[in-house]
Amino acid sequence: MSRVFLFFIMIGLLGLGAGTALSQKPAESPEWSFNATVIEACSCPMFCQCYFNNAKPAGHGTGGEHEGHGGSDHFCRFNLAFQVNKGHHGDTSLDNVKFWIGGDLGDELSTGNFDWAVLTFEKPTTPEQREAIGMVLGHLFPVTWDSFTMAEDGDISWEADKDKAEAKLNGGKTAEVVLKRFPGMSEDPVVIENLKWWGAARNDGFVLMPNEIEAWHAGDKAFEFGGGNGFMITIDINSKDVS
Repeated sequence: MSRVFLFFIMIGLLGLGAGTALSQKPAESPEWSFNATVIEACSCPMFCQCYFNNAKPAGHGTGGEHEGHGGSDHFCRFNLAFQVNKGHHGDTSLDNVKFWIGGDLGDELSTGNFDWAVLTFEKPTTPEQREAIGMVLGHLFPVTWDSFTMAEDGDISWEADKDKAEAKLNGGKTAEVVLKRFPGMSEDPVVIENLKWWGAARNDGFVLMPNEIEAWHAGDKAFEFGGGNGFMITIDINSKDVS
């Protein structure tokens, strides 16, 4: 199956292109489940106000560094590194699949229309796994994008424990995230519970880990930040949740 055909599968499932919803799904979808851990970081100060404020992301100075919430530019530039713990779509196993989404939510959250995102699969990911993950992402992110595209497959490294989390796309040449545990009252991580993560039906809490670096190095939309928002989270969703 060619990459061109796969790309149009993703267009149909993810709504790639301006103003198209990600909530589309095949007319007849088999039973499926998806459990994954995400290493997430963004340009917002710790903790990302986007999870509590549906109007605007944090404000930033014109130079791209934080100047509190009163900065002149509002955006949320992010990296999400996914590692599937366990999942399937019909007979297709999704166990241990990795993929990466980098992008920018833009300056306005209330409309549900965001600026851009780029999806990269780890190589090799099968056509059936791509199609299944595309369907899942349609439920996880029921929003619209001015631009949602797929990049060439890449190498994804993904490591995490209770003290540190690190993910790199193409050895860090394309994107990278390094998180370090926020010190709490004990040696255990600080965890925010009972807070919804996008369209996931369940999660085990936001394990707070400010970023030492979160960067997207590709193309003309490159960015790099440090000292801002970061966390790990394990999410869960299945076909019964969306039936």
